[in-house]
Amino acid sequence: MVRIPVLLSQLAGKLAVDGEPGLSGVQLMLASEDLKPVPKSQRLWKSWNFVSFWIADAFNVATWMIPSSMIVNGLSWWQAWLAVWLGYGFTALFIVLTGRIGAVYHISFPVLGRSSFGIWGNLWPVFNRVVMACVWYGINCYIGGHAVYIMIHAIWTSWDRKKIHNTLGSGTTTADFTSFMVFWICSLPALWFPVYKIRHLFTFKAWFVPPAAIAYLVWVAVKAGGMGAVVSRKSKLEGSALAWEFIKGMMSCTANFATLIINDSDFTRFARKPQDALWSQLISLPLAFAFTSLLGIFVASASAVLYGEPIWDPLHLLEQLFEGANSAERFGIFIIAFAFALAQLGTNIAANSVSAGTDMTALLPRYLNIRRGGYICAAVGLAICPWVLLKDSNTFLTYLSAYAVFLSAMAGVITTDYYLVRKGYLNVPELYSGRKTGPYYYTFGIHWRAYAAYIGGILINVVGFAGAVGTPVPIGATYLFNINFFCGFIVSSIVYWLLCKLFPVPETRKQWSEVIESDAESDLPTATRSSSDEKDAASVRARST
Repeated sequence: MVRIPVLLSQLAGKLAVDGEPGLSGVQLMLASEDLKPVPKSQRLWKSWNFVSFWIADAFNVATWMIPSSMIVNGLSWWQAWLAVWLGYGFTALFIVLTGRIGAVYHISFPVLGRSSFGIWGNLWPVFNRVVMACVWYGINCYIGGHAVYIMIHAIWTSWDRKKIHNTLGSGTTTADFTSFMVFWICSLPALWFPVYKIRHLFTFKAWFVPPAAIAYLVWVAVKAGGMGAVVSRKSKLEGSALAWEFIKGMMSCTANFATLIINDSDFTRFARKPQDALWSQLISLPLAFAFTSLLGIFVASASAVLYGEPIWDPLHLLEQLFEGANSAERFGIFIIAFAFALAQLGTNIAANSVSAGTDMTALLPRYLNIRRGGYICAAVGLAICPWVLLKDSNTFLTYLSAYAVFLSAMAGVITTDYYLVRKGYLNVPELYSGRKTGPYYYTFGIHWRAYAAYIGGILINVVGFAGAVGTPVPIGATYLFNINFFCGFIVSSIVYWLLCKLFPVPETRKQWSEVIESDAESDLPTATRSSSDEKDAASVRARST
């Protein structure tokens, strides 16, 4: 009779992913094919791929909802749009700062974070990022399910949540949940393809979705009797209330990018050269998101003319247009809903499934790769109740702000470590080494300076967050929380820099020392070994494919 431990051992062996032979158990925990620097054969992303990526990512329901929420909360159309420009302008700077690390050294967020948080200390930021990615995957799937519901309703009008018997609890209906499941299942095949190949999906989305969104705006504007009544609507706020609502709207734009600010290197590591991921992102990101937001602002403002109050959810407004629609109009609704569904699919892959999959490879590299991690992310997204977070605009914006609190502190530590402390220098092989004398091992593999700064970046916003969820707090804490991303980023950056000055860390440089390979050099960036490296260093050097 075969014993259970033997069966479990055999099962574990079958589930293990292919790894490089000859590595120790510790090295297998730090390296896998998906964690190694990207070989040249897979560095296929050019500048136009990043432009297409951001155009495609900009056209999604969440991006549409944010400026629409500003209209609901009292801003005029031009005030909301100005907040969008400023918010996404700052966001582009953060994106380029973190993305450059991946573009230069071709490593992902779970690996580059080891230089700042420590070889083992980086597991917590990675886990935190995984959890949030899974939550957002479920949210985007539910939004995509709403688009599927509209598509089905446009074909069969009997598919109506009011007519179909509801067998579920509060918060959703049978029709909505079924549509959610259809979208979730249809998304699964897209998770199969490797990252360097899915760039074509973003290109297709970039060509298809924007015309559909423009057509949506034209249709609603015609129904509202033109744009005159829309642009003439004034702000409902004034004084300090207007100023703080403007700031909150701007911060919501940045919070919408909290995930991608952290893990932009998961995509930029596939860039042919660092410049491909610089200006293409710095310019196309604010332009694409400002344009999408303008559509959302005008559509929300037009809905106020049509229905007496602004409708912040474009899919909910699309449902309103069913009233009295003929077959041709229902076909138009189907196309627009399909565009939103495609938009949600692309965004879910870019911001969530790839990120979660990449990060999970760092948590269990022996058994997980990006593909398996992506499917686990989808399973967790199914297990949560995303509709709870989408009840109204205030809930949506509050969740965005809370999400940014944790990730802004991480971003502050990582960027300060790379740009100010190390001056762009990373010893790539040592990022895969678990030896105790390694430069990134610190104390038991954990960098206490980074965690002190990280906690400081969170604490500055904790009281304000309590106020955002209903607890009475001092007004000063509320004001700080209104600029939560900047507070977390700045505080964590300052604390980390000061601690590294007072207690110096190894592998730093006094001058800018990025190691950028040339076409004649090896497949991976070569980091010059410093005097702190021992001859018997057990490093992992990824090999050319």
